[in-house]
Amino acid sequence: MKKDGLHWKKSIRAQLAAIFILLLIAVVAASAFMNTVFLQRYYISNKKKEIARSYDAIDSLASVKDAGSEDFKSGADRLTTDKSLMVVIVDSGMNILYSTERESGMIAERLLWKVISGDPYYEPGNKDGSADNGDGEDMQDKEDAKHDDHVLAATDKYRITQSTDPAMRSDYIELWGYLTNGDLIFIRTPLESIRESASISVRFMLYIGVLIALIGAVIMWFVTRRITEPILELTDISDRMAHLDFDARYESGGENEIGELGRHMNEMSSQLESAIADLKSANNELQQDIARKEKIESMRSEFISNVSHELKTPIALVSGYAEGLRDGVADDEESRNEYLDVIIDESDKMGRLVTSLLELNHIEFGNEPLEMKRFDIVTLISGVIASSEIIAKQFGADIIFDTRDPVYVWSDEAKTETVFTNYLTNAIHYAGGEKRIEVRFADSGDDIRIEVYNTGDKIPEESLDRIWEKFYKVDKARTREVGGTGVGLSIVKAVMEALNKPFGVINYDDGVGFWFELEKA
Repeated sequence: MKKDGLHWKKSIRAQLAAIFILLLIAVVAASAFMNTVFLQRYYISNKKKEIARSYDAIDSLASVKDAGSEDFKSGADRLTTDKSLMVVIVDSGMNILYSTERESGMIAERLLWKVISGDPYYEPGNKDGSADNGDGEDMQDKEDAKHDDHVLAATDKYRITQSTDPAMRSDYIELWGYLTNGDLIFIRTPLESIRESASISVRFMLYIGVLIALIGAVIMWFVTRRITEPILELTDISDRMAHLDFDARYESGGENEIGELGRHMNEMSSQLESAIADLKSANNELQQDIARKEKIESMRSEFISNVSHELKTPIALVSGYAEGLRDGVADDEESRNEYLDVIIDESDKMGRLVTSLLELNHIEFGNEPLEMKRFDIVTLISGVIASSEIIAKQFGADIIFDTRDPVYVWSDEAKTETVFTNYLTNAIHYAGGEKRIEVRFADSGDDIRIEVYNTGDKIPEESLDRIWEKFYKVDKARTREVGGTGVGLSIVKAVMEALNKPFGVINYDDGVGFWFELEKA
């Protein structure tokens, strides 16, 4: 599965989810390990401290109250309640002074056995460890008892051991020793099955961990979507900017780092569009400068020669008709008006010719720098067609242009309008047959081709290369009839060469198509 060219395994969303799951698994595994290794030790340590604190409290109570008194019993009961402690206190004669158990006699016997078998220090009447009953079996029993117990702590007053009761098959923490007043004390607290509890705890944690990991993965997958969707939007914007599409804007907003980046991307897009427009203008100007000087002399000479030739006929007509008016050749008002109409018409033609020549001269000599910008060519063409409807109706021509979605190009908008206007005017003047004019678009790689096609006669093959020359006319009579200046296509050529873009003409079976190309934006 891919999204925007990025494999899902490499996406930030998948990586964040994987990191979360791995961390969760690591925490569960670490907890299970700690439970397995340290829980039992921690539990025993707490029990050891608890039994030691109970001894200290009972010893303090026994130092102020007699162990056999009711006051001591009530105080000791308060200390041992809710602690699961079994406490037995006996005097040196093995008389039970205090016990938390009903079977205190049996417990007293066990305490006596513990004293006898546990350590000579605790033998009644022989605290120096010299007493021995001389019974070899008793000595063996004492050794066996020592092997059953694990000493956890020992002081000069008591010893705390972890032991196992064979009869009960249970583990205990036991304290046995002397109180400060000389009474014997035995405290026992049971060790619940800590190993089994730890095992159950570990399994429970693993089950819960797996469940939490699954739920967390689903939640994480949706939570990270809020992070990755703005990033994917920024990725798409950067990709469009890389292909010089600067209409893309970050819309998600936000006050975090991603929102800040999106706002900077929007600013960068605007600045890049302006910078690229300036660079294209500068690039075109540079390319023009290289060839400009080489053309100046030949263009000036050619210009003077062509202007002289084109102006000769209308000047002669104006002069001849003006002299006729002066000499009274036209002796009636209708004739005079006819002479005046010819003079005005030829004057208009000379004015249009001079205007066109000045425009062509400015373009060829680079006096009008190109202003490259990004604009919609469809809007431009629609505007020119709308302004040409009247003259098209006068010539009986029908213009066909299917409205399209916006098509953006890089060019000089004013000069592009000049090129299309000349093509369209030329098509209107020379349309024949059905007098149908079509404006067509075609994709040409990185460029868009715009073609103005009109039904009518083809252009002779020998004239196809010359129609771009100044004042060249395929049909001089037709040109004069429609009022052409002979420099319209020369202006097209000059503009397209200034833009460094291709242009041309194609003969079809039933007409002619003039085309030019512009860079797509």
